[in-house]
Amino acid sequence: MEAARAKLMTFDLIVIGGGPAGCAASITAARAGARVLQLERGRFPRHKVCGEFVSAESLELLRQLVCHDHAQLVTHAPKIPRTRIFLENAELVGKVSPPAASVTRFDLDRVLWNSAIQSGVDAREGSPVQCVTGTAPFLVNTAEGPLEAKAVINATGRWSNLTSPQIRARTTGERWIGIKAHFREPRSSQSVDLYFFDGGYCGVQPVSVSQNGAGTMVNACAMVRAEAATSLQDVFSAHPALLERSRHWIAAMDPVTTSPLVFHEPELSHNSMLQIGDSATFVDPFIGDGISLALQSGALAAQCLAPFFKGECSLEQATSDYCAAYKRKLSRVFRNSSRLRRLLQWPSIVRKPALSILQRTPAITSMLVRMTR
Repeated sequence: MEAARAKLMTFDLIVIGGGPAGCAASITAARAGARVLQLERGRFPRHKVCGEFVSAESLELLRQLVCHDHAQLVTHAPKIPRTRIFLENAELVGKVSPPAASVTRFDLDRVLWNSAIQSGVDAREGSPVQCVTGTAPFLVNTAEGPLEAKAVINATGRWSNLTSPQIRARTTGERWIGIKAHFREPRSSQSVDLYFFDGGYCGVQPVSVSQNGAGTMVNACAMVRAEAATSLQDVFSAHPALLERSRHWIAAMDPVTTSPLVFHEPELSHNSMLQIGDSATFVDPFIGDGISLALQSGALAAQCLAPFFKGECSLEQATSDYCAAYKRKLSRVFRNSSRLRRLLQWPSIVRKPALSILQRTPAITSMLVRMTR
């Protein structure tokens, strides 16, 4: 057994998953001196269902993670200074201050993956993980053979073969799906626009600036109950203002979908693996800030593991530190955004008076936006 183990490739950290959360973790750990392996089952570039919104609070972290030759990803990103909420016949407008930015996952994932490689990460595409066993050291089994690590971070997203049985059990309730596509729009507002309707909502925002009169590229990303809509055209038809706006769009890509969408309290550790991004908890899409929370949780996990790699604490202590820091820094955002989503999904007879108050007091609308930041 010892002879076989001696032949294994051994790492300080294996990160499973190549999205923003996984790359934030691998880059942070590698730059701190850890030997890091990152495994991604798919290949880049790729489209993912995502709101593609990065808050100002996370733009600096993104700048730090991205290597210098990819800096234009942030500097050239469209800025989002306001939000508009369309519900019933009302339109609410609030400031996003400081302005957020819009970055496509197609570009973001590729740039972060390349930045991980440039930071010294052994990053492998097309490398699905079959299972993970053991604890410090962990044994990570792949098609190419087993690998060993002192610590493992699960960044496989909302649903994978590493998802815990407790989370899988939650799929027995109502079924939600996510749908997204990019469209060309002749003229677009520099805002993130949220259209609410019975059974879900759709967010629309620019993801590129107009060039040579070609119009602006917008991202339309919806979360809906499966019985309410199965296509973006169904989604557009569910809200009169969105339907009218979409008549002027030209499709720039085929739609992509994802399911199931499962809401649950954060599960920050499972089988001694740290969990980050959507693996920890599915970010309520209303927040429009899943990328930011993925980046922050990934960097936070790597920072908490650093003392463990140096022999200054146990894996259990590093895990405890991560859980405490996550709850202290990130949990408030989930709670507030979830409460706000429930408010906006109240019955119409209750919702209309509240909307009337918000229309007369834009400062309150802006405050609600800040609650999710």
